[in-house]
Amino acid sequence: MTLPIRFVLVETSHPGNIGAVARAMKNMGVMELVLVKPKEFPHPDATARAAGADDLLASARVVETLGEAIADCGLVLATTARTRDQYFRILEAREAATRMVAEARSGSGAVAVLFGTERFGLSNEQLQSAHALLRIPANPDYASLNIGMAAQLIAYEILMAQNEPGQQL
Repeated sequence: MTLPIRFVLVETSHPGNIGAVARAMKNMGVMELVLVKPKEFPHPDATARAAGADDLLASARVVETLGEAIADCGLVLATTARTRDQYFRILEAREAATRMVAEARSGSGAVAVLFGTERFGLSNEQLQSAHALLRIPANPDYASLNIGMAAQLIAYEILMAQNEPGQQL
């Protein structure tokens, strides 16, 4: 069963990264992709890097604002590797995935995971749209993951969170 969990890419600059995220999503069964003002999409680089996830690219919704991408969401989590000055609740990827799956199953709205630009991530203003920040534990000396890697790890944790005894993925 596909849960209403979507990955939202905000202002992606390299179309190949859109394809890499689509591939990661499809590998783990996350099937809804929303793009907020991508620099170039559709694009042959996205298709090439999707490596068989063309259906996910074809069904991707392109919107102009973050608000449009998350309007129907009951839970919004924002990825970040940077330390922030403001107070935000922080969930590590495994805990976040458990919460996302529970929320998606509750029927209280879709769940969104926000990914920012490759160079700067999400702005503080964009982070304000989230209920919490999602962090992937990593080497503190080099904690920045590329967007495809981050999407793969988060999608994997979502898949594992669905694997409850007696339930089929």
